[in-house]
Amino acid sequence: MELIKKHSTQILVHILFWTLFIFISLFVFSEYYWSANPFLQYLVILIVIVYANHFVLLPYFVKQKRYVFYAVILGAISFFATQLYCNVFTKCGCTIMKCLSDYLWQTLVPLVFFSFVWLLFKYVDKEKEIQQAQQEKTQMELKFLKTQINPHVLFNNLNTIYSYALEKPNETPSLILKLSDNLKHVLYESNADYIPLEKELQYIDNYIDFQAIRTQGIKTIKYSKNISNTHHKIAPLLLITCIENAFKHSTPHSTIFIDITVDDSSIQCFCRNDFDSNKNSQDNTIGLQNLQKRLDLLYLDKYSLEVQKTDTFSVLLKLLLV
Repeated sequence: MELIKKHSTQILVHILFWTLFIFISLFVFSEYYWSANPFLQYLVILIVIVYANHFVLLPYFVKQKRYVFYAVILGAISFFATQLYCNVFTKCGCTIMKCLSDYLWQTLVPLVFFSFVWLLFKYVDKEKEIQQAQQEKTQMELKFLKTQINPHVLFNNLNTIYSYALEKPNETPSLILKLSDNLKHVLYESNADYIPLEKELQYIDNYIDFQAIRTQGIKTIKYSKNISNTHHKIAPLLLITCIENAFKHSTPHSTIFIDITVDDSSIQCFCRNDFDSNKNSQDNTIGLQNLQKRLDLLYLDKYSLEVQKTDTFSVLLKLLLV
């Protein structure tokens, strides 16, 4: 469909130009009557020259990047075609310079115009190719970043189920159901670029419930939500990175604070946890680095991510919703 639209536009440009060009040549600059006008006879040769340039010369020399040679050839064609028009069709008996001053424009104008049109459409096609390549690159980067997130979440959940299967087998079925819901979200629902905010929040609720069971007696969770509107969409698995980071790197017997606020146009996720500053904190930021890459790809200039490390580790993510 796009190709048809492109060709239709090109054809329309050509038709409009030739209509205007012929009108000007016949009614403005010509002293001949229609029945004996030499321009009408020369027009056939002119069309052959123009489209030989359009389909053969211009593509070849641009591909070879021999622009100077092409300009010389274009000038030579215009010169000899003008002399042909003067000496054969009009038989004006003019000098070379008089011939060029009076008739060169009739050969040069369509050649230059259609060369410009060809270059313009070539440039537009090139820009579309660049945009398409950039879009494909962005999609590949997003898929790669998602694959870095998903196995990590699954690994933690499977470890929890394994522990409960040994220590608390009666509670294992409920954990498996929670894991099933989480996997459904990660493997299927999160494949879209944007998903309903309500589904993402439900996934976070399930995840935190899962972690509350997993860290019972080890960590305290303070989870609060202030949701005024869920009729939005959000890129999947963004908020969970902040939340998972708090669980993964918080110290034992500490409190994890999680607050999610949604208003009419934005969402804010705040996480704070105690951490051991003596340990290597590089792993503590890998997930956040991946998060920032995804945010740059999906929410450029529409988000803020603040990370603070004092006596506690806190992350504040704000982004505009779609």
